[in-house]
Amino acid sequence: MVEPVIEIEVVYAAVDRQVLRTISVAEGSTVRAALSACGIDGDFPELDLAGCPVGVFGKVIADPDVRVVQAGDRLEIYRPLLADPKEVRRLRAAKAAEAKAGKQ
Repeated sequence: MVEPVIEIEVVYAAVDRQVLRTISVAEGSTVRAALSACGIDGDFPELDLAGCPVGVFGKVIADPDVRVVQAGDRLEIYRPLLADPKEVRRLRAAKAAEAKAGKQ
């Protein structure tokens, strides 16, 4: 008997380029299995698919080894942040306060 397949999208955005692939996976595949099947790590050797954070339609998946993909899902592979946004805002506010104090 033929195993039913579903289509999903896998996306990844590096600093210099983005990739979107539509792939077919077996129904019941986990997020991690689908990522392994997509072959995107061949295009981005620095990408660690086993440990990188992933999401579906912008929502981070807590356990990609358990979460089963659904037809039409868009799996997103996330890069680590270069800077903590809270820390950047704090530094910007401190700099603005310092500049304001210097004008007085």
